[in-house]
Amino acid sequence: MNLLKFHTQPFTCRIPQTTCYNSSLFRHHLKLRFKFTPCSSSSLLTLSLHRPTFKFSGFSRINAAIYKYEEAGGGEAHPIVSAEFEDLAPNGVVYQKTLRLVECSMFAAVTGLLYFLSNSLSIENYFGCFFALPIVISSLRWGIAAGRKTMVATAMLLFVLSGPVKALIYLLTHGLTGLTLGSLWRLGADWRVSIVLCTIVRAMGAVGYVLTTSFLISENILALITINIHASLTLIFAATGINIVPSMNIIYAIFGTLVLLNCGFFVFLLHLLYSVFLTRLGMRGSLSLPNWLEKALG
Repeated sequence: MNLLKFHTQPFTCRIPQTTCYNSSLFRHHLKLRFKFTPCSSSSLLTLSLHRPTFKFSGFSRINAAIYKYEEAGGGEAHPIVSAEFEDLAPNGVVYQKTLRLVECSMFAAVTGLLYFLSNSLSIENYFGCFFALPIVISSLRWGIAAGRKTMVATAMLLFVLSGPVKALIYLLTHGLTGLTLGSLWRLGADWRVSIVLCTIVRAMGAVGYVLTTSFLISENILALITINIHASLTLIFAATGINIVPSMNIIYAIFGTLVLLNCGFFVFLLHLLYSVFLTRLGMRGSLSLPNWLEKALG
């Protein structure tokens, strides 16, 4: 009488030919299964014992670059990269994102270093018109988001090099103005709209700079400015024989008008300088210049 029956399966090992394996990374699967079948007169228990089955799973697959050659009109063959490597082409997505990241990083590094050195050597007034230019170039080439990233990266670099005060002053006096100018030019706004909005942003930054300085030195600089304007106007009126004492509201209006005029002239000069500079760089197609400037540039 057969009490036990052994059923075996042959040893199987599959290795795909298209996959490269490392012998140290084999995974061993040992399967031992007991199978009970209904009892019969000749067999009481059936034991099914399977031999170990080793299944090797692929770790990596090596693909070679696939090139196809296409003959040009002059009989020369030019390689065409397969679809798997299209992102590495100059017009690919990965290449363009990498180029944008590198350009924004370099612009931020150059601007931060130039601003740091100009502050250290007290020559900021000579280079102040160039601090917003990298943000404008990044906005025109890669979009508004790239200009904003350049501004933030420059501010973070100045935060590390000079502290939070210098970083905040850069944002108020140059960063926000450059971002506004680059965004408006990227959107194709008219020069009149661009000058007005940039003047407002520049004026707000100037007032913020004065307030920040007042907080740092514990002195109200705005009050000192308005008091001096009031005293000067009173002396002028008294010297001319006009018996009028200007009110503080008039003083505030005069002060705001002077700030707007100062910022307006500065922004207009920035428009002229950046237009000429970007035109010489070959970016004239990205600019919407007025007709008189286009005729002057030829």
